Amino acid sequence: MKKLILLFAALLATSSLALAAETYTLDGAHSSANFSVKHMGISTVRGRFADVSGTILFDAAAPEKSSVTAVIKSASINTDNATRDKHLNTPDFFDTAKYPDIKFQSTSIRHEGGDKYVAVGNLTIKDVTKPVEIPFTLATGKGMKGEPRLGVEGSLTINRFDYHVSYDPTGMGVSKEVKIDLSIEAGK
Repeated sequence: MKKLILLFAALLATSSLALAAETYTLDGAHSSANFSVKHMGISTVRGRFADVSGTILFDAAAPEKSSVTAVIKSASINTDNATRDKHLNTPDFFDTAKYPDIKFQSTSIRHEGGDKYVAVGNLTIKDVTKPVEIPFTLATGKGMKGEPRLGVEGSLTINRFDYHVSYDPTGMGVSKEVKIDLSIEAGK
């Protein structure tokens, strides 16, 4: 009887741990990865990556147990200028034929209070992986069919030269600093 109780307790503990974290899939139709960069120090060029996918493992009771995996198809870049987009796909910038994915894998999530969090993790662009922190806000809600949904809004600034996206023949054309704005919706 004692063994049966221990087995039942172990099963209950395992199932409650599994129930604590919920898996959400990024909704590509309602998610975006946008960026902005200064050109010649006088104007701002904006763009986006249209193909964003990934998974969020969210534990509302223990956010530090949550995680994020995201993949952006680098060739889905769009700056509303076909000539510039073609150049951005070349080895001068993203080299999308050789490096088709931009990836983020969290290593930890911090709850800063209220709806504010920070995702700490590794960002991979081209052949470089570097640690980054992405401050974000989190909203929860229901989808059109009543299914649970998450909304994430976050921003970070990176130095593109750190990721071998360093084309700038004049030394004053495109800023090294790139602001990235994320707007993510994910559902169960």
